[in-house]
Amino acid sequence: MTTPESAARRAQSSTVFRVLARSGYVVLGILHILIGVIAISIVAGGGGGEADQSGAVEKIRDAPGGVLMLWVIVLGLIALAIWQIAEAIIERDPDTKKRWGRRAKYVGTAVAYVAIAGTALLAALGGRSQSSDSSQSFSAQLLATPGGVVLLVLVGVIVAAIGAAFIVRGAGRGFEEHLDLPAGAAERGIVAFGVVGYVAKGIAVGVTGVLFVVAAFTHDAETAGGLDAALRALTELPFGAAILWVVGAGLVLYGLYCFARARFARM
Repeated sequence: MTTPESAARRAQSSTVFRVLARSGYVVLGILHILIGVIAISIVAGGGGGEADQSGAVEKIRDAPGGVLMLWVIVLGLIALAIWQIAEAIIERDPDTKKRWGRRAKYVGTAVAYVAIAGTALLAALGGRSQSSDSSQSFSAQLLATPGGVVLLVLVGVIVAAIGAAFIVRGAGRGFEEHLDLPAGAAERGIVAFGVVGYVAKGIAVGVTGVLFVVAAFTHDAETAGGLDAALRALTELPFGAAILWVVGAGLVLYGLYCFARARFARM
C-alpha cells in the first residue's frame, strides 16, 4: 500500500523531478531580478511598471519568446511547490513543535509558489493580473466583514512577521544550512548575496505587512497595494530614494542568490 510518505520520497528520488524543482529556483531568481530592476527604475523616475510579481511577469510576456518562458515559469514553480509539500510530508523532527512549524513553513512556501505560478499562467493565457488590485480587493472584502479590521490587522502582522523572518534568516545566515556550498571565494560570494538579498526582501515584505495594518486602521483598502505599494512607500521616508535603490539592488542580489541556490540547494 502506497503511503503519502512513500509517495513523497519516491517523487524526490526522481532525477527529472529534482531538475524541475531546481529550475524553480532559477525562475525565482529571474523574477526577483526583474522586480529589483523595476524598483530601481522607480528611483530613476522611469516608472518601469509594477515592482512585484505581476510587473515582472508582464516584462517577461512582452519579451521575445516571453509566452514560452511563462510556461517554463509555471512548470518550474509548480514542481518546486510539490517539492515543498513532499518535504512537509516526510518531515520527522522529534520535537513536535519544530516538526509542525517546519511543515507549516513548507506548506506556506508551496502556496506562495503556486500563487506566483497562477499569475504567470494567467499571463501566458493572455490575461492580466495586478497584485496591487488583488491586495486592495482582498483588504476591501475583509473590511466589509464583521471583525474585518481585526482580521486585516492580523494579516498585516503575519506578513510583517514573515518579513522579519527573512531579515533574521539573512542576518543570521540561517539559509546556509540548506546549501552545499563550494569552498573559497564562491562560498563567500554566495553567502554575501544571500545575506543582502534576504534582508532586502524582508524589508520589502515587512513594509507590505505594515501597509495592511495601516489600511485596517484607516479603513482605506487602497493603502494595501501589495509589494509594489510597499516599495513605493519607501520613497516617502527620509532618504527614501536611496533606501529604495538599496532594497532594489538587494532584490537583484537575492535573484542571483536564487541562481546559486538552484545549483547548491540540498535536495
